[in-house]
Amino acid sequence: MKLAPIRDRIVVRLIEVETTTASGLIIPDAAAEKPSQAEVLAVGAGRVNEDGVLVPMVVKPGDRILFSKTAIQTVKIDNEEFHIMHEADVMAIVKQGE
Repeated sequence: MKLAPIRDRIVVRLIEVETTTASGLIIPDAAAEKPSQAEVLAVGAGRVNEDGVLVPMVVKPGDRILFSKTAIQTVKIDNEEFHIMHEADVMAIVKQGE
């Protein structure tokens, strides 16, 4: 199933947090932080401003992002979890190798 987000929403796949420290200690799930990084899977067209002009999205599919931990909504469709958020809740795009 494919989701097509509308307006300024994005569909993401969460990137799992390391569960082992550098010294080899395993962090239990209860103590682990919620992930705050994700890969963008799909984006909407953008938001419409007060003047009725479409403001295009900054993020695009394939981007790795940092997001506000309280911003994400999880939905389950056909036994698969999808995570949806507003682009405004994205704090940064992670640029690797630059």
